[in-house]
Amino acid sequence: MGEVSQKIMIPESFQFQVSSYDIAGQLTLMWDLIKTPLLVPLLTLGVYISLAMSLMLFMERVYMGIVIILVKLFWKKPEKRYKWEAMQDDIESGNLNFPVVLVQIPMFNEKEVYKLSIGAASNLSWPADRLVIQVLDDSTDPAIKQMVELECQRWASKGINIRYQIRENRTGYKAGALKEGLKRSYVKHCEHVCIFDADFQPEPDFLRRAIPFLVNNPDIALVQARWRFVNANECLLTRMQEMSLDYHFTVEQEVGSATHAFFGFNEDLNEKMNLNTGTAGVWRIAAINDAGGWKDRTTVEDMDLAVRASLRGWKFVYLGDLQVKSELPSTFKAFRFQQHRWSCGPANLFRKMVMEIVRNKTVKFWKKVYVIYSFFFVRKIIAHMVTFCFYCVVLPLTILVPEVKVPIWGAVYIPSVITILNSVGTPRSIHLLFYWILFENVMSLHRTKATLIGLLEAGRVNEWVVTEKLGNTLQKAADAKKSNTKAPRKSRFRFTDR
Repeated sequence: MGEVSQKIMIPESFQFQVSSYDIAGQLTLMWDLIKTPLLVPLLTLGVYISLAMSLMLFMERVYMGIVIILVKLFWKKPEKRYKWEAMQDDIESGNLNFPVVLVQIPMFNEKEVYKLSIGAASNLSWPADRLVIQVLDDSTDPAIKQMVELECQRWASKGINIRYQIRENRTGYKAGALKEGLKRSYVKHCEHVCIFDADFQPEPDFLRRAIPFLVNNPDIALVQARWRFVNANECLLTRMQEMSLDYHFTVEQEVGSATHAFFGFNEDLNEKMNLNTGTAGVWRIAAINDAGGWKDRTTVEDMDLAVRASLRGWKFVYLGDLQVKSELPSTFKAFRFQQHRWSCGPANLFRKMVMEIVRNKTVKFWKKVYVIYSFFFVRKIIAHMVTFCFYCVVLPLTILVPEVKVPIWGAVYIPSVITILNSVGTPRSIHLLFYWILFENVMSLHRTKATLIGLLEAGRVNEWVVTEKLGNTLQKAADAKKSNTKAPRKSRFRFTDR
């Protein structure tokens, strides 16, 4: 009896549809199996943690908002809160009543801006015999080193006491250069040191406005000026940076100084970073020595010094109306490197100093709380992480997992208030607020990564990339275009970097 085989003929298109439906069904089933027992609890926990971080940041912003309003309405200006008397020339004693001031200008291959900074420092209105200008050049390009040295010689021929200093290596980067500069024999008779990065251009009366605070108030270690950005209107990137930094200077620094609370010596941002940090301020050299001097254990040597000086009981004064011209990074590549240092450095410093702050017996308990919780934890760690974790990860995931609910006050009200408070420093850019929100969210991933690297002390924790500065190159090009002359050729950046 023969066997009869039967073949069922199914169209190929139908087989493909059945297979596709089966895969989609399996994926849906797997999603449902994973979502309820695993994703929902994890995402719910993420929502609670994010809301807690948002509340901490919200309370910090509201606190500073209230204080800055009270400061603007009722607080006296620094000249009224501290002893301040203008420095006067004395016919009998000559210039002896003027303290000897050292001006340090750290540089690294600053081809475009070295003339601007050296010229601005040389034009400071201060007795020539009571002023020492020190150009600390760590450049690796021999041609640039020669140009900087010739510029120093040019000003020296005009009677300016300017010294050109180089090192055999870049050990310690900027902190190493500043520390080495203070060891010179001709610095021993200097009482104060003023630091300007290579793109900073102080006005001639800078020292006459800042030094009296140090002369008449022996407990003040630092007088910090505000940065004014000469290229803020160059592109949308610089406008976004201006909005973020103006809040720091208009609110955070003002609140910290007015309430005699701790605030760090400014970090550049020019990037962040490059040699654009811890600048436009006048330090009392005795306070630097008392705090242990410059240290290169982190990439935020200025903040490190400010923390140690604060723990020793020294005070700081911020002068919001004393402004120094500076430059913002105008390429995303430069800005990204700067932000890495500004985010990684404070987190790493927090890791190294938290127990030292706790064990300190000089500072009062509430000041310790302020430094650890408010200055470091909320502003330097939470502020970066909450933006990325909550707004870029948790909230988008709740769309895929509707079982997890986010309160409207956490998703809408708190972020709106924080955003509005952050924008008060730059009212002229209020119409760019939407772009600023997107900009900050994009950068939050990079800042969060840098913060974790600093906390964990991972591979790039001590990465130092100098920020490229353009000086007046752009202005020269614009002027040349208007006059129909050939602009100086400058390979500024690639289109992809822009």
